[in-house]
Amino acid sequence: MKVAVLDINGKDTGRQVDLSNDVFAIEPNNHAVYLDVKQYLANQRQGTHKAKERAEISGSTRKIKKQKGTGTARAGSIKSGVFKGGGRMFGPRPRSYSFKLNKNVKRLARKSALTMKANEKSIVVLEDISFESPKTKNFTAVLKALDLVNKKSLFVLGGSNNNVYLSSRNLKGSEVITSSEISTYKILNANRVVLFESSLEGIESNLSK
Repeated sequence: MKVAVLDINGKDTGRQVDLSNDVFAIEPNNHAVYLDVKQYLANQRQGTHKAKERAEISGSTRKIKKQKGTGTARAGSIKSGVFKGGGRMFGPRPRSYSFKLNKNVKRLARKSALTMKANEKSIVVLEDISFESPKTKNFTAVLKALDLVNKKSLFVLGGSNNNVYLSSRNLKGSEVITSSEISTYKILNANRVVLFESSLEGIESNLSK
């Protein structure tokens, strides 16, 4: 798949790159995508929810009324969940929502997500850029040139570039990651995926295994 390479001003450089069909033109697997996104969102959950059960409630342990003869149900503790102020019955406890997912499934899901974006013409290849210092206005200028202002965008770097990352950090709709940090959720959550030239080799080598 041939894709034109754009410069920092959003203009065609006259060069093209060949995107691997093994990564950007496969038959998408929707179930693999679903599982990978589900795992990503599950890992974001803290799982710190907690409600007090009857053993954790402060209160008297005396039997509140006699066993028989009252005409109502027997009751032994004011801390029971059937009374106001009592413990929560079967309440939430701290837990981890994470679950294991096979590496091959995750790899298939990411290739499927990239293929979906390629089919939607939502992948842009940008020549490598570098800022002399971290400035938000520099990154905003790139967004304007690529018509990505007020749109969700994902920029994928070939390697660590602190000035580019820091320049984008204050912009809510844009995220800058390296090729090793790419995930199915982030790909699908973006309206446009911008791949720097240097990231292509890393993406294709990681997902072509």
